[in-house]
Amino acid sequence: MHTDLKTEMKSIQEMAFEAYKASSALMALLDYKDPNPDRVAGALEKMSAQYESCVVALRNICEKHYPGVLQIGAKPALPNIRLSGKIDVNEYGWLHIELNSLLPHCRFQTPVYLTDTITRLLDDYEKRGRPLPRFDKAMLVIDEHCDIDSRMVYDHDNKAWKAIPNALKNRVIKDDDQFSLSIALTSTRSRITACHIYLFSPEDASDFFWFITDKRPIFR
Repeated sequence: MHTDLKTEMKSIQEMAFEAYKASSALMALLDYKDPNPDRVAGALEKMSAQYESCVVALRNICEKHYPGVLQIGAKPALPNIRLSGKIDVNEYGWLHIELNSLLPHCRFQTPVYLTDTITRLLDDYEKRGRPLPRFDKAMLVIDEHCDIDSRMVYDHDNKAWKAIPNALKNRVIKDDDQFSLSIALTSTRSRITACHIYLFSPEDASDFFWFITDKRPIFR
């Protein structure tokens, strides 16, 4: 076990070093008096992708070695559910996932961290003995809470929201084709940044938006 873990940690160190080099390249670019905004954005996305890949790989290593590391009844020092977001199902069978971050830019590649976070939140919910809802047909509402200062990607077609239905497919929705899943992208002005993901039966759409418009609590 220790030999395997040592090899895996060496891989993590190599990935972290690549992420460090990407951050160094960005810092070097920022040393210019007027750096090109497109080059800055590209360097920032590359750095983010490197760090995200490293975090996901480390998450998998932690999951693999938890049985031998944690004592029975002990809790991880940093539970991913508190760091990444939370999940709940209300009395109507509506699913709510709250992420503690905004949707990333999708210019370069699928955000593996976003997909991995949603998958782990779903796994954690089921591991607690709570059944997830299952929908043959569903409506997905993705509502970002942010303000002008915290949101730099304004166009919906530039946000990596497509990773969300992909993560939900075959877990809580049967398929994500246009006849099985309806999608709404909304925004709410807020000083607290978060991404709220709702999934419910299409027949409940009018009730859902009534709750939202009337600012009534949907989840406790």
